[in-house]
Amino acid sequence: MDIWQADFYKRPLRDAAGQVLWELLICDPTGELTYEAFCPQGEVNVDWLVSQLQVAGTKTGRANIIQVFRPQSLNLIAQAGQLLGIKIQATRHTPALKRKLQERAAQYQQQGNYTGEAYNIIALDKPPPVPLPENLWGDRWRFATIPAGDIEEALGKRPIPILQMPEELLPLNLGLASTVAVPGVVIDGGRQSMALARWLQDAQPVALNYIPGVPDGLILEAGLVERWVVATFEDTEVRDAALMYQQRQQLSQGLHFLLVQPDDSGMTYTGFWLLQSGDG
Repeated sequence: MDIWQADFYKRPLRDAAGQVLWELLICDPTGELTYEAFCPQGEVNVDWLVSQLQVAGTKTGRANIIQVFRPQSLNLIAQAGQLLGIKIQATRHTPALKRKLQERAAQYQQQGNYTGEAYNIIALDKPPPVPLPENLWGDRWRFATIPAGDIEEALGKRPIPILQMPEELLPLNLGLASTVAVPGVVIDGGRQSMALARWLQDAQPVALNYIPGVPDGLILEAGLVERWVVATFEDTEVRDAALMYQQRQQLSQGLHFLLVQPDDSGMTYTGFWLLQSGDG
């Protein structure tokens, strides 16, 4: 197996001595369960994790990449991965693992050592969104659409310095009709275009969501739990466009895009990201 999705965190369970139990759960991207092990909280450390990953490797084949969605798991797993020479990838997109965790959570309630506490096994605490750095902001922004059938042909083959189009998010692989209007946001970055695109790439964009409020806002979900205020607005026309942006996402299975360009000439693009709402 080349890729594992792994979680290592406390559960609503206690051992015979009353210690909180942590669980290591590993599956592959198809959802096949490969390995599980419990550890009393007092014994949680990198050495224990290294030994368990080694055991898992002997049973299923050594992983080249371990994907982790939980910030509290990342540090320990990253240290273990470094010792074992395994690449650790922080990503919210671990659907198979999250399904397995939810199945496991239902099983905990049937166990004699279940603590009875309320527990959402895949929920993460997210900080309040913070504004983008002022020195990176461009000249203007707007909502836009691209026909699903044009995305790969029109953008995938262009010389865009920063291009993020994951295979699993390509419209064809999502089963979208070529005529579906995929919504997105275009930022004319001006002289800050490349600096903004590089910052976004480092931030690891996940989704760009419209959040109604006073004022309304566009919130960038990035990394594992980071949130950034891309724009705020109170204009009625912009709000209507934002609502349409949100509605179109419902028709595109959450697929949308973020495009950074120097200006609105359409001649040069600096960065393009295919994103999808709904996973974390």
